[in-house]
Amino acid sequence: MALRIALMGTGEFALPSFQTLIESQHEIVGLVTQPDRTGRGHHRHVIKLKEFAVAADVPVFQPEKVNQPEALAQLEDWNADLFVVAAYGQILSKKLLSIPRLSAINIHGSLLPKFRGAAPVQFAVLTGETETGVSIFRIEPKLDSGPLLGTVATPIGPQETSGELHDRLAILAAPLTLNVVDQLDAGTAQETVQDADLVTFAPKIEKVQGWIDWTRKSEEIGWHVRGMQPWPMAVTHFQRPDKADLRISILRVQPAREEDQKHLSSLNPGDLRIIDDRLLVKTGDSSLEVLELQPAGKRPMPSDAFARGNDLTDARFVNPDA
Repeated sequence: MALRIALMGTGEFALPSFQTLIESQHEIVGLVTQPDRTGRGHHRHVIKLKEFAVAADVPVFQPEKVNQPEALAQLEDWNADLFVVAAYGQILSKKLLSIPRLSAINIHGSLLPKFRGAAPVQFAVLTGETETGVSIFRIEPKLDSGPLLGTVATPIGPQETSGELHDRLAILAAPLTLNVVDQLDAGTAQETVQDADLVTFAPKIEKVQGWIDWTRKSEEIGWHVRGMQPWPMAVTHFQRPDKADLRISILRVQPAREEDQKHLSSLNPGDLRIIDDRLLVKTGDSSLEVLELQPAGKRPMPSDAFARGNDLTDARFVNPDA
């Protein structure tokens, strides 16, 4: 047997799973994705899912509001057995979810019930998790609350950024998705109710959250630097006497060497020192070595190159809103 499947997604997290389904024995009746958007400079944002679907001769539907009657009518015309949803970007109504015979499933980048919401991958890194994964669940009206149909777990690398983890989870999701779809087709899928006592949330990240608070512990700042990549980036201001502040993105850090800690122990959070070409910054509990950074308008660079080109006398990193 084979299912008639409608895909719903916009973000690139969905791409490996949707590609796997398109290449499977199942019939893909269409892709629902967000409308094309025009960004800065009137450049049209390219939706890679749409490009892939068009190349595979899959019909593409881009409603502004997917729950409107005319959009629902189009979905009903497809006569799909199942909707497979990932990183779509619109809330789905009860009426929409009732259209396919087997309802709808969602591919989510966390081990639910942890990190329900829009930014599960970033929150896993931001909160110092050492493991995360992908969950597939049957969609219910309440946010990410439906019964689980399959999961896959993976460790988070000690220097892995949110962007790197996102791409790796997307690849891990593909075989899991096909396995769950095959089980639904065969009638062998097993559902596991999520434990309500373990629920945590991962709301959408805002740009202002990128600012680094140097009064936090070094470990937490390290999580922040990794978690805010590729957007909005972990940022700070480089403050020098009698000069304008310079906005800098911090790209890589590591704990300072034990012998360096004593040289910064009497400093205030954000104060900088150079020791043997290592750029060190005082934190709330110890200090960090900055390995790579990116001044506004310039390319990423090693911190020693930045230090050679700038006077660090009485310089510090600050959050301008602190």
